Amino acid sequence: MKYLHKIFLFYYEGFKGMTVGKTLWIIILIKLFIIFAVLRLFFFKPALTGTDEQKADKVRENLITTKP
Repeated sequence: MKYLHKIFLFYYEGFKGMTVGKTLWIIILIKLFIIFAVLRLFFFKPALTGTDEQKADKVRENLITTKP
């Protein structure tokens, strides 16, 4: 447990002393938010919608049909 505390303090002190690094982390977090939240809303719509039976039928159709 003593080593985990030392590791935590090492990173805590390092992040606390950052000046430019804080700005870079904010930019990284904003980019990740855009990638995972905004783009998902517009480009990655759920493929399966409807009731459980409709979802099962769609999966069955995709499994049975072969595409050349």
